[in-house]
Amino acid sequence: MITANIPFPDVSRYVQEIRSRVGQIVVGQDVVVERMLIALLTSGHLLLEGMPGLAKTLLVNTLAQAMHLQFRRIQFTIDLLPSDILGSEILDERTGNFRTHRGPAFTNLLLADEINRAAPKVQGALLEAMQERKVTIGSESHALPTPFLVIATQNPIEQSGTFELPEAQLDRFMLCHRLGYPTASEEEEILRRNLKLGVKREGSGAVARSEFDMIEKKAIGTEADLIAAMEAANEIHVSDVFLKHVVDIIERTRHHRELEVGCSPRAGISLLKASRARALLQGRDYVIPEDLFALAEDVILHRIRLTYEALAEGRTGAAVLQDILEESIS
Repeated sequence: MITANIPFPDVSRYVQEIRSRVGQIVVGQDVVVERMLIALLTSGHLLLEGMPGLAKTLLVNTLAQAMHLQFRRIQFTIDLLPSDILGSEILDERTGNFRTHRGPAFTNLLLADEINRAAPKVQGALLEAMQERKVTIGSESHALPTPFLVIATQNPIEQSGTFELPEAQLDRFMLCHRLGYPTASEEEEILRRNLKLGVKREGSGAVARSEFDMIEKKAIGTEADLIAAMEAANEIHVSDVFLKHVVDIIERTRHHRELEVGCSPRAGISLLKASRARALLQGRDYVIPEDLFALAEDVILHRIRLTYEALAEGRTGAAVLQDILEESIS
């Protein structure tokens, strides 16, 4: 939580109001909200993995409404085409010229829902947009709005009708957070809130209200507040010792005997940026080892691949990463 000693009081108030607004709609999931804010403050991209029904879409929608962000949602399906995301050139029959139709990627916050249900070529269509903040339609490149953030959701790979994301795209997600089920007390609160939703009248009929109907449309703060928060995150102090710890951990993933694929330099950059933003959200103007260890799994786990021998022995990526972290501080 935000504490009073942070030297950015306006930023602290702004971020706390956003977290409170999201908490009014979504029960629990404080860590997920923190990860979403980290991605936004650092211009990173976030992948949320979990079973259906864990409020992933509701979380993203609530955050977008709470801030001055344009929001678009794409439901990824097996028949989705790259042009359905980026846009296309359309022939104007009156003039005989082509005009550009911009797709839903031209927004501030793009929700790629169930991204691993689309074919790999569609997933790859997002690569240029995620890395360079621009897309190519026909022979022309078009800059995307700023900020531009992709928050993607995916179901566990074991579910039917899913495709594994290619390594090149996974590496472009700053964070991959895995959602779990709520606790018993949190689920009780979810049910209590649902009982109070009631019915919404529409014309001569009515429909049962959902949690989406409870989202406030009025944004918190201004665009200047968001820019100030992003600038504040960029001013968080990172010591040389912390920097060396990050390099050491990333280096160990490349030479570990149980890992076939280690981390690229992009992982180290993501770990530093995410640690800065987490320090800001925790009320500090400097990073500490706790930031590194809290974020290591979300930053690193989706970037590494176990060897065949390690998989045959029943090892998991999380267990190998834990060994690496323990070795780095020993």
